[in-house]
Amino acid sequence: MMAYFYFDFRNANKQHLNDLLPSFLIQLSAHSDPRYNILLGLYRVHDSGEMQPSDTVLVKCLQEILTLPDQRPIYLIMDALDECPNTSGLPSHREQVLHLVEELVDLRLPNLHICITSRPEFEIREALEPLASFSVSLHDESGQRAAIEEYIRSIVYSDSERIMRRWKKEDKDLVIRTLCERADGM
Repeated sequence: MMAYFYFDFRNANKQHLNDLLPSFLIQLSAHSDPRYNILLGLYRVHDSGEMQPSDTVLVKCLQEILTLPDQRPIYLIMDALDECPNTSGLPSHREQVLHLVEELVDLRLPNLHICITSRPEFEIREALEPLASFSVSLHDESGQRAAIEEYIRSIVYSDSERIMRRWKKEDKDLVIRTLCERADGM
């Protein structure tokens, strides 16, 4: 069983805890009658969708789904957590998501596996390092840098970009070198 959520800085509906929670709940309940019944109960309690449940209620619903007996492994994937805003509100949207992760880890469910991808921003590392049983950093890996350079090179030297066809080789190489140096792992 897997649920996936991508925090997308370009989409305001994919940046917050109140976007993540319904997505996870729907994905997890889609192929399981007991999980579906929990979500259906939440829907009915909230006047068949007329009332919006609070984040606290959604978290409790997620916890109820995750703690059902006799479960197969469950994987929750949160991709690009660094794209969750860290600016407005107390706590910030990012702090709310990090708190959710802490709550889920504190459940100590042997079948629950959480994977989070992010740029190595300080407050994310600080919050997740004590919770992580395994961590992989690709930020400064040579393979990561090589893949970025290969991608940029393929675009700059591509025939599909009409304007770049006229650029001199040294200009193309300068663009590739500059973008690779400033990519910061992205």
